[in-house]
Amino acid sequence: MSAAENGDAARLDLQRVRASFDRAGAAYDEAATLQARVRAELLERLELFKLTPHVALDLGAGTGQGAQALRAAYRRSLILALDSAPGMLHAARRRSGIFRRFERILADAARLPLATASVDLVFSSLMLQWCNDLAGPLAEVRRVLSPGGLFACSTFGPDTLHELRAAWSAVDGDSHVNRFLDLHDVGDALVRAGFAEPVLDVERVVLTYADTTALMRDLKAIGAHNATRGRPRGLTSRARMEKMRTAYERFRRDGRVPASFEIVYATAWAGTERTTAAVSGGEARIAVDAIRRRT
Repeated sequence: MSAAENGDAARLDLQRVRASFDRAGAAYDEAATLQARVRAELLERLELFKLTPHVALDLGAGTGQGAQALRAAYRRSLILALDSAPGMLHAARRRSGIFRRFERILADAARLPLATASVDLVFSSLMLQWCNDLAGPLAEVRRVLSPGGLFACSTFGPDTLHELRAAWSAVDGDSHVNRFLDLHDVGDALVRAGFAEPVLDVERVVLTYADTTALMRDLKAIGAHNATRGRPRGLTSRARMEKMRTAYERFRRDGRVPASFEIVYATAWAGTERTTAAVSGGEARIAVDAIRRRT
């Protein structure tokens, strides 16, 4: 990791993150094919738990597809769709009707406007990577979960967009791609927040594009702009962009350029009746058999 990607330069400008997703609401679903795939996988995993939640929260609900699926799965539950981007919740409104209703909430993940122990299931697909620090959001999720409640989430791991990061590194030392936490960082954060029995695994997905222009267009359409504080300011010159594209070409295979994504999936429980991993001397220790890794 370069110096520009460490420290404050790699932290997210959360106002820019919110604005990007606000603008992306109308066109998000058409471009968000990977997001749809990850969400479907996370929903499929929920089926194994045979839950009957009274209240389920879709945290980082986006355009409401997850909340709509939760409504279909838990027909007698109160479904809450929470997001910090008004544009996303506006797009979600069309998915909430008389017979498929869910409640939309505009709020930040680190300050949930929900009562303590009031939610039985928190579902969050590809939202946590847009938080600077997992401690605040995870503490809030743990607070609002009822004893024995389940947290199921997915987030991006550090190998995500490694080709794009490498291509930009051939141009300069600035921060061009958001940084992501690995599986063990996420597991440690869950334990520190007071969750029990965390189970995590990793999936790697490679999407291919005709060229880097198509890739950048997709990233823009889903609001996934470079939002690091150390990002270059102002417009990127044509010469610098061409240099990045040329560097990216070394990854081309079979006439297509790849974009790699590492997805971390996690589930964990709330409730003191479950055994939690010990934290000693600032170090969280998780039993090996409590963490699964799938590659």
